[in-house]
Amino acid sequence: MSGGIEVVQGDITRQRVDAIVNAANPSLLGGGGVDGAIHRAAGLELLAECRTLGGCAVGEAKLTRGYRLPARWVIHTVGPIWHGGDRGEDAALARCHTASLALAVGAGARTVAFPAISTGVYGFPVPRAARIAVGAVNAFLARTDAIYRVTFVCHGPDTFRAFDDVVLTLDE
Repeated sequence: MSGGIEVVQGDITRQRVDAIVNAANPSLLGGGGVDGAIHRAAGLELLAECRTLGGCAVGEAKLTRGYRLPARWVIHTVGPIWHGGDRGEDAALARCHTASLALAVGAGARTVAFPAISTGVYGFPVPRAARIAVGAVNAFLARTDAIYRVTFVCHGPDTFRAFDDVVLTLDE
């Protein structure tokens, strides 16, 4: 672990942390990938609460309870769709991480788990997303001691390696 950041390969819905981050779509009403897995694991109560939130814009975040998840809270953030990198995708992805951490601090969460936001069907290149995500989280953690640990939970080995490589460079 480097400066409160760690990388694991696994299932974000099983993480024993205060808050998990959901790579949501703008409706917040569930979908595929991480979003669908979180909604299935949390139960229908999560969907009911999400219906009251009025959706979420790209780069922003909203907070709900975790319901049947081990995490007390779910922070829903909408990552950017990759369009080649010249439409503000990098800045939007960084905002997803900082907005999520700001909500976590406000809720009193000390441990937070992130997926690899936007790297699935949204097509963001994994190595680039890893640099942006780890950089944004590292910068946020440098400004506060309210968050004790951030875990990047990677679904597959290639994503794990990309995130782990970036975290390892933080020690250099």
